[in-house]
Amino acid sequence: MTACAIEPTAADEEDGDDRGDGCGDERGDECGDEGGVPRNGGTVCAITADGAYAARLAPAGDCLFPERWTLDGPEPYAVPLPGNQPEEPGTEVQPMGDGRVLIRRLVDGRHAFSLLYPTGPGTGELPLGAVECPDPDTRLRLLPPAPGGEKAYALAVGRRSTAVWLVAGGAFGPEHLAMIPGRCSGGVWLDRAGRMLALDREVGGRTKAIVVDLERDGEVSPLLQIAADSDDRLLAADPDSGLLLISSDAPSPGREQRLGWGVIGSTLPVRFPECLRLPGCTVTPFAIQPGQVLMPENCGVALRVDGPAGTWFAVWRPAERQLLQLPAPEGWLAGAGLWTESGVLQLPYATREVPCGVARFAVPRGAGGTGDAGSPGVGAPVAAGGTVGTGGTGASGETRPGDPVRGGTVGAPGEAAPVPPPSEPDPPVPVAPRPVPLREAPLKGRVAVG
Repeated sequence: MTACAIEPTAADEEDGDDRGDGCGDERGDECGDEGGVPRNGGTVCAITADGAYAARLAPAGDCLFPERWTLDGPEPYAVPLPGNQPEEPGTEVQPMGDGRVLIRRLVDGRHAFSLLYPTGPGTGELPLGAVECPDPDTRLRLLPPAPGGEKAYALAVGRRSTAVWLVAGGAFGPEHLAMIPGRCSGGVWLDRAGRMLALDREVGGRTKAIVVDLERDGEVSPLLQIAADSDDRLLAADPDSGLLLISSDAPSPGREQRLGWGVIGSTLPVRFPECLRLPGCTVTPFAIQPGQVLMPENCGVALRVDGPAGTWFAVWRPAERQLLQLPAPEGWLAGAGLWTESGVLQLPYATREVPCGVARFAVPRGAGGTGDAGSPGVGAPVAAGGTVGTGGTGASGETRPGDPVRGGTVGAPGEAAPVPPPSEPDPPVPVAPRPVPLREAPLKGRVAVG
């Protein structure tokens, strides 16, 4: 499964937004809506890197309780893990590779971590310890599930620095791993060993993606620098193909963030397809098709689209200059999903009738078409186990070879709606000094962080 992040920015962290791994951003006071999506500012649904388990805070009347989903069997099923009392707003849960569920609670100003597991009719709980943040402005949240599923990490963002903590899988409870100068957000795993962690670091008013080597005392290397004065964030990465999904304002300095793609270790410029630019909508990648070794252009990318018409999803491949937009299944845990290597997209959903379901979509190559950029297209029926045909709609058109931003590098570690008129080409971006790429293994040119 692909590591991804719908990241809270450093400003979001300062405002107390505890959104976690990018699988949703529903907000509210306490509990979920009738579709089963919690509105507590935390993760809607977190999925292990191998796609075997998921965890969420499920609504029960006016309360929330942890729930584990098993996804690797013939049919998905949920196991409730209620405690002695309902969970408070801001609580986070994350599945582990062995089926237990990590939970983070804020108790008397300390972040307490425990592992939950079913014990017949009840719920067992193994306390792991707690992390105390002396500065009240420090915000702590869980990072996306790590590859392997044996360990879990958290990010504590302070006023001028960011700490990385190992909160599960250590020998003696939570362990402080690294202190990074600057305020960091995001969180994307770049390898399958759980060693290379990409973060978006804000320093001097600019945000650039960096790589933190967790096995070398938190050594830091640059990852993205498209232009000297651009904000460059990493949203998603696939270790097999090296495909990176990037957000940057380099194509339109000071105006808007654009969604682009590149390949880790490549010296080719980052490309910003026009089909991923939907006016009035926010487009965020949440899953990349794995197993496409040396073929990043063929990877299927699933994107969450938030616009005036609501929330839906879209599918895109770098090799195809079109975007297939489709209505989301009812009760979709927005922003959560995973691909199989064969190209089937799986979206978890919960409704009153089906409290634990997975909608499956086989999206063939070249399935895109035309569509309205401000609303989901009318395509094949959306249902559990359904297949998306080629009748879906999308937005077409991608930047041509002259359009990519030059000078930046990616380092290593029913009825179709009318077609919108083509947008004007972006103004040329000044060539920036080229940073030193990380190449195939980010083990050189590092800055040691205490």
